[in-house]
Amino acid sequence: MKSPDEGRPVEVIPDALDGERLDRIVALLGGVSRNRAAAAIDDGAIYVDGSPCTHRAYRVNAGEELLISDLSRDEKAGPVADENVSVPVVHIDDQVIVVEKPAGIVVHPGAGNETGTLLNGLLASNPEIRGVGSSARPGIVHRLDRGTSGLLVVARTQVAYDSLVVQLADRSMGRRYVALSWGRFKEVRGLVDAPIGRSPRDRTHMAVVASGKEARTGYEVRSQWSVPEVTLVECRLETGRTHQIRVHLAAIGHPLVGDAAYGGDRPAIQLDRPFLHAEYLAFDQLASGDRLEFESSLPADLDDLLEGLGEPDG
Repeated sequence: MKSPDEGRPVEVIPDALDGERLDRIVALLGGVSRNRAAAAIDDGAIYVDGSPCTHRAYRVNAGEELLISDLSRDEKAGPVADENVSVPVVHIDDQVIVVEKPAGIVVHPGAGNETGTLLNGLLASNPEIRGVGSSARPGIVHRLDRGTSGLLVVARTQVAYDSLVVQLADRSMGRRYVALSWGRFKEVRGLVDAPIGRSPRDRTHMAVVASGKEARTGYEVRSQWSVPEVTLVECRLETGRTHQIRVHLAAIGHPLVGDAAYGGDRPAIQLDRPFLHAEYLAFDQLASGDRLEFESSLPADLDDLLEGLGEPDG
């Protein structure tokens, strides 16, 4: 077994994560996959209150000290900086960077997207984020799909990263999206509470499945049109699963306009990406204790589409 690295910071389990599985906590705090976290636990690289813990399903307790000694197994070299990737920054301070991601750009490198991502561009302008969180995805706390535009926060320091991870976990981070969906909603507001996991029919897609992870999306109708029959809805995430809004709205019969993957690509409206925009982001800045809030207007392609629909009738 490996010995603990005294140079690495010790994490104290907050109340918000009390009772969570150790492999999930390591993945969350280390910014790695659950599989990599499990491998580190198996290797004896994770210490709880000074002793190695090799039980993946161990339930952590608030106040326990967690030391992640090594997550290097299967770790590739970190992503490269690319000054050719333009990153629209809306806020930057000593702790965080808030960016406005354009549609069509991937957040971080992965299979089939090793370069040209938002992270590659950020590393060119903000090299200090390298080593923050995961070495494979430095600074990245949450993500937006390639086709989704809008606000995203990136950590510049490990302290900020740890704080933002906890805020995501305890749902104190505010995230609001605007989406255009097919059909008219019967209720003005509601909550979709349905687990999400890999689709058994297509492993590249997500779906509502009984064995999936807990997922909840709140929605509220803003405007509706009859010709074509579409609804503009505000969505709030209570959890953060892959493709969550897209999957949940499709599951209740209202796929997003332009979302070919989940039944939203229809001839009445032509759009080359899902109509989904992260318009609001709020979080607590650890250094000052201030609540930082940001809003983003619809990009031109989505705004022009709404203008073309004319005045709503509901």
